[in-house]
Amino acid sequence: MKRICLLLAALCGPVFAAPLAYVPNEKSGSISVIDTASSAVLREFAAGQRPRGVAADPSGTRLYVADAAGSALLMIDTASGATARRIPLGKSPEGVSASADGRYVAVAVEESNSVALVDASSGQLLADIPVQGKNPEHAVFSPDGRWLLVSAEEAEQVDVIDVEARRQTGSVAVGLRPRGMGFSPDGARAYVACELANAVYVVDMASRAAIARIPAGRNANGIAVHPDGREVYVSNGIDGSVMVIDTAANTVRATIAVGKRPWNMALTPDGARLYVANGRSNSVSVIDTAGATRLADIAVRELPWGVVIR
Repeated sequence: MKRICLLLAALCGPVFAAPLAYVPNEKSGSISVIDTASSAVLREFAAGQRPRGVAADPSGTRLYVADAAGSALLMIDTASGATARRIPLGKSPEGVSASADGRYVAVAVEESNSVALVDASSGQLLADIPVQGKNPEHAVFSPDGRWLLVSAEEAEQVDVIDVEARRQTGSVAVGLRPRGMGFSPDGARAYVACELANAVYVVDMASRAAIARIPAGRNANGIAVHPDGREVYVSNGIDGSVMVIDTAANTVRATIAVGKRPWNMALTPDGARLYVANGRSNSVSVIDTAGATRLADIAVRELPWGVVIR
């Protein structure tokens, strides 16, 4: 039996129990794959000309990557690193989100001021939904998949899309230039980093209103929400830091130095580690969330845009 197991391992290659972190390197046109158990870069594969936004299906077998220069959404097989499908979009697609049930993928498309809604199974473009904000950057699904929140570089609001109706049904006033966003686990609140307001706005989804403004660092940008909902993390691009927000008090409880121009981030499924893409340092910082300390900096390729972990 032992010999059979060893033979299967040799034939199938290494098996990694820990989740993998996928990092799109915008300038290098590649994805770096990091083993979250060892913090080692396992491999790298090509991903279009200018990969930016990245999401994954629930099983982790497929990545969805926005190729900004190629005006397309790439569906990439995580096992082989091969692009299985290329879906044409408008010019300069950026942020990508996958619904929790695996049905849909949403892509913020900057130059068309719209959000592309894609069927995750077939790759069919279902709708191209106009939004009010100009140069949309992120389109993020609510946990139940009913809503999309859309941030834009030229806006002081986040737009709300009804996914089934496939149209914008409202907006919520926030600070200038909203960027990264994330939902509480129950979907009741959303957290929006506003870059030129240097703040995070807390949005009540029932009333469609901002109920708190939390001062952050300079050029507040990326957002990640802990699985237990008790903490939210915001990256500060100019300050080179990540702040930890206590969601019960809506106050910053810790600040952690990271690399240059930290951008988008992701947490491991258990919430124990936060991975931060440092665009100008060509690295990913690893933060221990319990201790609010930086554990490591992992070298990747040029201009890492963000992280997804599966």
